[in-house]
Amino acid sequence: MVWWKGWRDEDGSSVRGALSFDPTPDAQVLYKAMKGLGTDEQAIIDVLTKRSNAQRQQISRSFKEQFGKDLIASLKSELSGKFERLIIALMYSPFKYDAKELHDALKGLGTNEGVIIEILASRTKVQIKEIIKAYKEEYGSNLEEDIKSDTSGYFERMLVCLLQGERDDPRCYVDSAMVLQDAQALYAAGEKIRGTDEIQFITILCTRSATHLLRVFDEYQKLASKSLEDSIRSETHGSLEDAMLAIVKCTRNIHIYFAERLYHALKGAGTCDGTLIRVIVSRSEIDLNLIKAEFLKIAGKSLSTMILEDTSGDYKTALLNLCGSDK
Repeated sequence: MVWWKGWRDEDGSSVRGALSFDPTPDAQVLYKAMKGLGTDEQAIIDVLTKRSNAQRQQISRSFKEQFGKDLIASLKSELSGKFERLIIALMYSPFKYDAKELHDALKGLGTNEGVIIEILASRTKVQIKEIIKAYKEEYGSNLEEDIKSDTSGYFERMLVCLLQGERDDPRCYVDSAMVLQDAQALYAAGEKIRGTDEIQFITILCTRSATHLLRVFDEYQKLASKSLEDSIRSETHGSLEDAMLAIVKCTRNIHIYFAERLYHALKGAGTCDGTLIRVIVSRSEIDLNLIKAEFLKIAGKSLSTMILEDTSGDYKTALLNLCGSDK
């Protein structure tokens, strides 16, 4: 499944929301769960992990109308740790959540390049436009300017190029002559000369449509007798290499890309909870079931099994609810 078609895939979503939905009783359940001494975490999980994002927004509005309190602020005051982080993530609308993750990645201690790459390489033109708008509304600053101030060199140029959202133009017609020209340009910019012409790589990867790029990848393989990914690994390094590889992977198969992100977040000592939460929350209503199928091939075990092994408590329960069954 190519990246620009990775939205609302049939049977791809693991969270579909409640069929007969009324936000009023849900808001009351949440209020009761947080009222008085102690918190009923299970009640919070049962409501928020089994509703769609649009339904959660309605619950949030109903909560404020009925009780005069902000639901996110109330949840933050009652919950803590990774469980709090997951539940709060569920409460943001998709574009505001991406904007928040980008803001945290840019404004925290050091810049989290991996988060920025993941979001900008995998979102469509329409989504990137909405994320830029949400970022401005929420934080009063310009996303492009913030990226420029926190990154540098060719990596900065690549991110700014991705922000323009020029890639997703999935027209059926692809100019074969231009495909060959781009494949030859990439070969000349990397394998054929000493050093690498990074600008050529950035221009082609960030401004061509996905249908066009898939053909370019095939032509490049014929010219170089190796994949473009192998050339990127040998010709670049660091964040620039990661960004280029993310674009190629998302173009080839976005579900494999996210399955790999989840696998690397869970494998080995410690869990990268930020990636685990972000991918599960942001893909649960889009294509998480399809990502789970690819995860099984990569890991040799299901995503749910690895979550069971690596997490605990309410955090584990909420994650498993969002993942859905393995069947």
